[in-house]
Amino acid sequence: MNRETILIVEDEQPIAHVLTTILTANGYHTLQAETGSLARSIINSHCPNLILLDLGLPDVDGLELLRWLRSWSGVPVLVVSAREEEGQKVEALDQGADDYITKPFGTS
Repeated sequence: MNRETILIVEDEQPIAHVLTTILTANGYHTLQAETGSLARSIINSHCPNLILLDLGLPDVDGLELLRWLRSWSGVPVLVVSAREEEGQKVEALDQGADDYITKPFGTS
């Protein structure tokens, strides 16, 4: 059984729940953060193997969290966001995201 830890940084509970269900069913351990400040705390204390990051958080822009993370860590980050503009995707990738998935997304 795979016990790698994935941090889901997502303020929309239905999306966080779907991601958690899928990842748990595939053997991953998941942690959830609804805000950027909680995500920082979890990242510092749990050292996740992967981060799924929404850009639209209630307390901080996800790009700011990504910049903070990239200033000291190379942990893989997949942005999962409803922002569809090409410039925003490019900015996230330029800031160090490893990939960008646009919501809504399929799970099969």
